Amino acid sequence: MTQIPLTQQNPHYQRIGGEEGIRRLVERFYQLMDTLPEACGIRKLHPADLSGPKERLFMFLSGWLGGPQLYAEKFGHPRLRQKHLPFAVGEAERDQWMLCMTQAMEDVGLEPRLRAELTTALFKTADFMRNKQG
Repeated sequence: MTQIPLTQQNPHYQRIGGEEGIRRLVERFYQLMDTLPEACGIRKLHPADLSGPKERLFMFLSGWLGGPQLYAEKFGHPRLRQKHLPFAVGEAERDQWMLCMTQAMEDVGLEPRLRAELTTALFKTADFMRNKQG
């Protein structure tokens, strides 16, 4: 049985522009999180220096989008929900995260169909991170 390469199973990595595209997206995401008043709740959950979170999100998205499994290679299975348990994540935090990500996707010029596909998938993931009411 022939195994289909991961990038063909999940072509989003190429559609987003590979490493360069993901880095642009992550950079814009954190710029928005750092400056939008509407995102102050999730900004408070992050350290003052965002370089670590930026690199981890880049690494995670690389694999999640069908590219190199950078996060898994360095840290093992993402265990996203477990790693977010120390932070109170409710609907407000989920929505703030999604606000920054959807705006970042638009700002970096992802085509509408790709934005829609990623928004749906990212919302499911962000919603799964919720660990508090409200």
